[in-house]
Order: sequence, then structure tokens, then C-alpha cells
Amino acid sequence: MAPRKRPETQKTPEVVVRPKSKRNRSPWELEPEAKKLCLKGPGPSRRFDSGCLWAGLASLRVPPPCSIVRALHQHKLGAAAWPSLQQGLQQSFLNSLASYRIFQKAAPFDRRATSLAWHPTHPSTLAVGSKGGDILLWNFGIKDKPTFIKGIGAGGSITGLKFNPLNTNQFFTSSMEGTTRLQDFKGNTLRVFASSGTCNFWFCSLDVSVRSRVVVTGDNVGNVILLNMDGRELWNLRMHKKKVTHVALNPCCDWLLATASVDQTVKIWDLRQVRGKSSFLYSLLHRHPVNAAHFSPDGAQLLTTDQKSEIRVYSASQWDCPPSVIPHPHRHFQHLTPIKATWHPRYNLIVVGRYPDPNFKSCTSHELRTIDVFDGISGKMMYQLYDPESSGIMSVRLGPSNNNGRKQGFTLPYWIKNDQKLILMCPSPSTLIPSSCLSPCLCSSMSSIPWGTHWPL
Repeated sequence: MAPRKRPETQKTPEVVVRPKSKRNRSPWELEPEAKKLCLKGPGPSRRFDSGCLWAGLASLRVPPPCSIVRALHQHKLGAAAWPSLQQGLQQSFLNSLASYRIFQKAAPFDRRATSLAWHPTHPSTLAVGSKGGDILLWNFGIKDKPTFIKGIGAGGSITGLKFNPLNTNQFFTSSMEGTTRLQDFKGNTLRVFASSGTCNFWFCSLDVSVRSRVVVTGDNVGNVILLNMDGRELWNLRMHKKKVTHVALNPCCDWLLATASVDQTVKIWDLRQVRGKSSFLYSLLHRHPVNAAHFSPDGAQLLTTDQKSEIRVYSASQWDCPPSVIPHPHRHFQHLTPIKATWHPRYNLIVVGRYPDPNFKSCTSHELRTIDVFDGISGKMMYQLYDPESSGIMSVRLGPSNNNGRKQGFTLPYWIKNDQKLILMCPSPSTLIPSSCLSPCLCSSMSSIPWGTHWPL
């Protein structure tokens, strides 16, 4: 009997993937050259080119691939992970930026604004300090005249401003007057935490921890002072060689302190183990003096801004690894409020004002002074916010960050400082999300104040 032939094994058909033409690409794959992610430099350090072509801004306003309602429904059924839900909410916020317009303007000071703090429990209330030492408490949700505390004038610049988390009718300030103090909005000084006693030394930065009940402040010669809420000094050490421009306590590990300085370093400290100037955990070297070092809301990342053209993102798990570096023009100028990149209080987004620099590599002619929004993970430019009614150089502060420990809303207003003018930007009324997604105070402010009101103070 003739042997049977074995059936031939079927070969797996080869799949040839052809590159998509520009005509067939999806809108998510098309991106102007100025916005594309560019890898530069050797090693694992990542550098991102921010670019600034105004013509390409419209391409960033692309609708999300899926709706929030569907994402929420899938998450409720257990079919969607929390990160994907967060990504959908973040994309919705980015899409809403196209509708942001100037909501209110004010010019309460005779000198530029230098510091700002959002009220921790009232989303429509904030405090602003000026170069002349003036302090303004403003509830933009009502038409009443705001509280105004007159400063000393020249030499009284407010360099740091924080609400007292234990009593929000009080606030902490650091100033060029040479003091770090606790005040109330009647103008009374309740406690002086630190005083230099001379005009040659002043305090440049301030932060407060409610859980540890401590106040930390830095001065213009590199000293950092840690005190408890009763004003008792715990230690006073020279931690930097030059001025301490920023101090920040980690919101999740309040024993972790970051200090930034014009000596081109950012240092990480464990407050439980500080013994001297060499007892830092890490020293993060920069190429230029550093304006700020902000921990992310979850405490897992550190955002630094230098005085030239770099924004860096460090990971808490590996402080000593090369950071993500975002080239961005924001050069320092003596008569401008320093530009400091900040975190969005809810999403993993970085927000920073742009000061176009002709010497910056990707600078273009007639480049606009925009507010730039970057992704905190990839470093990719996500949006550039601009309103022709206010074309000045912006120092940005996001808010409000929380209300009784809970995040507020999907769309949060921007507060912008532009020399002596204060500008509030919010979504236009026609594109507002449902009121159930926003805090009641924010909704009432939008409905009670005529749109586009310019409020002279």
C-alpha cells in the first residue's frame, strides 16, 4: 500500500505593514514639526523641544478618542483602570482650554505682584502680595470691595505667602523687610517667626506643614530656618552658598524638604536627619540658578525651573537618575516676577509662562507670550493658552488646589500675574461643564458676575 503523503503545513501568511501616508493618518498622528517630540543628547536623559508656532496651536485642540461618560461607565463596571479614566479626564480638561477667556482684571497695586496663595477651603478666594509689601484678600465670587493691607513701600516685597492651615483667617508671609511672620487680614502681626534685624538680610521663601506643625523659611545668603507653629526655632543652618529662592515640603511625606538656590543646586533633605549643611540626601546640579522646586500633588515627582531655559522633572524613586528636561524660554529679568513652572493640582500637567528669547534654539519670529501646558510624564507640549487682550509676560499660578482635602472640579481657573495687573481666566459660559462637576462657590461666581467684567480696585 502506497504511503500517504503528509499534508503540507500551511505557512503563516506574512503581513506587510506599509507606512501610512499623511492622507491616511489619524489626527492623533499628525503633528506640526514644531510640536514633535525630539530626543537630544546622549544617555537616558530626555530633552523635549517645546517649540512655539502659533499656527500649530489649533492642531493641539483635538477631541479625545473616547468620551468621559463611557470611561466612567467602564470604570464602574470594572472594565477600565483608574489611569485610563484619569487620562480621559485630563484630555477633557485640555480640550476645555480652547474656551478659556479673561474673566476679570484688576490693578490693585502700584508695584508688580510677587506672590499669591489660593484659600484652602474657598475656591473663589485668594491672597496676593506685591513688591511694595501690600497684601490683597480677594473673593472674586462677590462684588464687595476686597480686603487691602497697605505695605511699607520700597523694600517691603512679599516673597512668600501661605494661608495658615489651622486658621484660614490668618496667613504667613516672608518679605524683604527682613521678617517671616504670621498675620491676620486686619493688618495685625500675630507672631514673628524670624527676623534679621537689618535691611542687608531678608527672607526669600516660605512653606508650612499642617501635619508636622512646622514652618520653614530661607534667606538671601543661603540659610534655612525650621520652626514649629509656636515660633520655637528647631534649627538654623546654612544649607546653600547663595540665596534660597524656594523651599517646599513634600505634601505626602512632610519630613521631605526640597530647597532651591541661585547656587545652581536643588537639595533634598530629611528633616528627621538634618545635622548640618552636608547632611542632604541628594544634591541636584543645574546649569543655571534655580527659581523653584515644586513637588507634585502626589509627592512622587519634583519640578524645577531654572533662570534660563530649562524645566526639569525628577522622579522620587530615583532622585539621582538623569531627569526629564524640557527646553523652555523663561529667562530671568530683574524687574519681572520670576517665572516658576507649577503642577496642575489634579492632573499630571505642567503649566508655565513663556518669555520668548531670540537666542532660544526653536524661537520663531513674532513668537507669542503664551501659557504653555506640558505633559508631566512625556514632556510633550499639550497646549498653548493665549488671549489677545493680555499679551504680556505671564507668571502663572493654578488654583484652587483642594477643598477640605478633596480635589475640586474637572476645570480649574488660572490666576495670572502680569506686572501690576492681575488677570483671572476661566472657561467661557457657553462651554462650562455641568455645575455638579464644579464647586458651588465657583459656579455662583460665574453666574453672579457679568461675563468679561473688569473690576477696578
